[in-house]
Amino acid sequence: MKKDSFVANSILLIMSNLTTGVLGFIFSIMLSRELGAEGMGLYGLVMPVYNLFICLICGGIVTAVSKTSAEYYANKDYKNLKKTIKTTFSFNLIWSSLIVFFVFLFSAQISKYIIKDIRTLNALRFTCPAMVFIAFSNTLKGYFYGSSRVGVPAFIDIFEKSIRIVIIYTLFTRIHLSSVTTTVTAAYAALCIGEAISFVLLYIYYKVNEKKLKDLSPVSESRAQLLFNILVISLPLCVNGFLSTALSTISTLLVPRRLVMSGIDYKSALSMIGKFTGMSLNIVLFPQIVIGSISTLLIPDLSQSISKKDYYAVGERISSVLKLSFLLGISTMVICLVCGGSLGQMFYSRSDLGPYIKFASISCPLYFTASTTFGVLNGLGKQSIILRNSMIVSILEVIILYIFTAIPSINIFGYGLSLIITSILTLALNLKAILEEIEISFNGFDLMVNVLMAFLLYYVMTILRGISDSMSATKNIVLIALGFSLPFAGSYILKYSKKRG
Repeated sequence: MKKDSFVANSILLIMSNLTTGVLGFIFSIMLSRELGAEGMGLYGLVMPVYNLFICLICGGIVTAVSKTSAEYYANKDYKNLKKTIKTTFSFNLIWSSLIVFFVFLFSAQISKYIIKDIRTLNALRFTCPAMVFIAFSNTLKGYFYGSSRVGVPAFIDIFEKSIRIVIIYTLFTRIHLSSVTTTVTAAYAALCIGEAISFVLLYIYYKVNEKKLKDLSPVSESRAQLLFNILVISLPLCVNGFLSTALSTISTLLVPRRLVMSGIDYKSALSMIGKFTGMSLNIVLFPQIVIGSISTLLIPDLSQSISKKDYYAVGERISSVLKLSFLLGISTMVICLVCGGSLGQMFYSRSDLGPYIKFASISCPLYFTASTTFGVLNGLGKQSIILRNSMIVSILEVIILYIFTAIPSINIFGYGLSLIITSILTLALNLKAILEEIEISFNGFDLMVNVLMAFLLYYVMTILRGISDSMSATKNIVLIALGFSLPFAGSYILKYSKKRG
């Protein structure tokens, strides 16, 4: 990936991912209004199990194919590039089919004994074909990222999310879904259809693009070697993703039982989970889309700079993305603290989400910055460190949720506590590993200015919010725009004044 294309590709990917994020947000709003808080809690119990098997099937494939494709593409070794994609496809077909077969075969046992809610059975079965489609799609996405064709998977994702909304809207309006069980099942059916459409479109474009690549390479590596090249990168990431997701799944499935232990009935516990994780966190973590987009492109960008031994450029890139993440987290936190209640009303038509949104947002500056450090470590080739740190943090998360969600005065707010504590630990562990490899310049004065700017922003937005008693959508949008623009404008002015000085 050419270095001067990093910013342009980042902007393109951010804009497209923001679009898909908005569409996904609309999808969650539609679901919440059909399912209610209890239904969203039930929907949320299936998702971590689905993600767990996705990690087992194709964890690390996007990163591995992206890095390998970038190298082959830069050297115009198109023969081995295409052969790598075909080999990875064959492996994915065998491996994903095997996993999906066992998931479908034991779906009743998974629903009854692991999820502990048999109403999730049909929804879980609909995830099985979706897993196979995602395995293939991730291979193709890795190819497009590695060859700097960022727009292809981006626009296909937009189309897929749009189709999913159309499907779920049609199901909800044309078919009478009489229970929470059938509605949750319909939601996962729409997800499965969307993933199938996404794969078909990615494959069609890949075949069109493949014909343009001339096989000029004189040496063709064996399929075993090509598969080894992919697995040596993806396997540590797969193990990391699987174990981390397994612990996260345990946490998710543990919470309803611990809330019951605190004296809350099961139905109310599902409602609380739906409101906190299915609604409030969707609002609070929406800007994470920007972080994810940058991290996706950061991996091949850092890999290329390191291969050229341009360590100064590596340090500058890391420093800039960490600062961006921190500023984005500050903006998100202030907006949610000032407008938390009105955001819940605006997006989900609920007046009881304010406390959840405000408490969850406290973790944003650290959470967003910590998330970026994983992309940095991937770019530096430190997959084993990612595995170690992720395990430590995930185990701590389980312990925190186990202890705090069972305390009656804390209950579901244990989720927010886990976000704050694990973000601090993640950032500390990952930064230590990064600083051992690359020298990064930290400016304490800039950090202090950003923190003071957060207090100023909170004060200004609180005053503006109090000008009118009503919190209309227009007023919310103005405050959101102000919250995201002021910190970045202040940072730019500070940087410009230093250059002038």
